[in-house]
Amino acid sequence: MKNFWKKQGKEILIGSGILITAFILRIYNLTIIPVFGDEAIYIRWAQVMRAEPTLRFLPLSDGKQPLFMWAVIPFFKVFSDPLVAGRIVSVFSGLGTLIGIFVLIRILLKSRKISWFACLIYAISPFSIFFDRLALADSSLTMFGVWTLVFAVITVRKVRLDTAMLTGFSLGGALLTKTPATFFATLIPLTLILHEWPKKLRERFNRFSIFIFLFTFTYVIAYGMYNILRLGPNFHMIASRNKDYVYPLSHIFQTPLDPFKPFLDRILEYFWILGPSVLVLLIIIGTYVGLKEKRRETLILLAWGILPIIAAAEFSKTMTARYIYFSVPYLYIISSLAFGYSRYSKPINFGGRLRWIIGKRIVTGLMIVFVLHSLYLDYQYLTDPQSANLPRSERSGYLEEWTSGYGIKEVSEYVREEHWLNPDQKFVVGTEGYFGTLPDGLQMYLNDVPEIIVIGVGLSLKDAPESLKESKLAGNKTYLVVNSSRFLGDLETSDLELLATYGKAVRPDGSREALLLFEVTDKSLKN
Repeated sequence: MKNFWKKQGKEILIGSGILITAFILRIYNLTIIPVFGDEAIYIRWAQVMRAEPTLRFLPLSDGKQPLFMWAVIPFFKVFSDPLVAGRIVSVFSGLGTLIGIFVLIRILLKSRKISWFACLIYAISPFSIFFDRLALADSSLTMFGVWTLVFAVITVRKVRLDTAMLTGFSLGGALLTKTPATFFATLIPLTLILHEWPKKLRERFNRFSIFIFLFTFTYVIAYGMYNILRLGPNFHMIASRNKDYVYPLSHIFQTPLDPFKPFLDRILEYFWILGPSVLVLLIIIGTYVGLKEKRRETLILLAWGILPIIAAAEFSKTMTARYIYFSVPYLYIISSLAFGYSRYSKPINFGGRLRWIIGKRIVTGLMIVFVLHSLYLDYQYLTDPQSANLPRSERSGYLEEWTSGYGIKEVSEYVREEHWLNPDQKFVVGTEGYFGTLPDGLQMYLNDVPEIIVIGVGLSLKDAPESLKESKLAGNKTYLVVNSSRFLGDLETSDLELLATYGKAVRPDGSREALLLFEVTDKSLKN
């Protein structure tokens, strides 16, 4: 036991420290950012699927794979806050990705030092912190992608059937999570360049035949898992909805640079702001060192990290940071190769040694800047996200516009308290829209109170819709929840009584969206 701790004690302490740090940064103040539109939809689906087993494939109705929602369901028994139940899945997925990065580097590069640097970069990078704290499928997709590559590399290096099967299970999990998993399926064969091929042509052919056999198991298992979705009634909607987000292949022959160039600029902005900053320089240095000293391994990492980003920039109709998040871990690993400078590149001659010392100090300085900058941004995300520097598209979607759920939990608490004061009365809450942040966000929080009915009543509201007037006429306590930009009525003359206003983050022009809570009054019955 003493010999074990002597040999492995330091490694265990470092690994435990990084893992605990990563967990704390992901779990602390987990709900400080309000529920986002897609989060509300996914969590609400999970609640419905839990209540009605025949609807376990409900996400297919909108062309979404259901594995993330299935994973959320058990956590409803653990956490009373549905938003925490949803986000904790991403927290654990992030930790799974962290462990996967460590294992991948140990088997791919066989470097303990680089593995710790890569894990530290992933653990504290604002990019990973931000998305590992949201109830979105992207963190789970990222985890499955890393482990798919881990098992694929072992399969190629060791020529093993069991790891080929594990590659299939990991890829299957990714395919059941989100459509971009097809990138993983496409890139798996590239790992064959890692194999030490025999020199004789006949032996090479035999070895190649073995790999065809092994990876046949991989793809049969993966797509066998994926075809479970055919048990649902709307499997065809996946392909249909994909067309809403992705251009056809013919796009590259029609307008190849639109939106390729602006999207690449935006992606660079994501890495500069969320990376943050000097991570871009570390990636460049790591690429140079890696191609010089570990060429085949670096090419694999570049393929998994860069090719999906290029494809997304070329074929995506919209672009946000989470659409490329599944490629980020491989770029983190490449950035950590910069710290292999001291291991692989130390020359004998004086001039070379001088350049080596300068290069090593530059890399060390960049790492210090990265750690300090990352921790500063992490502190902002965890304590005051409205003051944090976020890419424009992320700040707008998560903090400023109608997709941001500021005020929804407060509205649910207000209505819940009113119901507690009037337990014998029925409550009806109408919200703008029919699908999304509202009404799903409010339904999510009031799921355990069947006496409170939440319904969507449309957009561009001027006064109480007919359905809410009928509810009021029936004697129900009736409310309307709408974003200020969607309310076109006059607050002074409206037949609605404004009860509360919940402001969202301030836009760059100084304006501010707000969530409005109205009560439908008897005055509305006269109109």
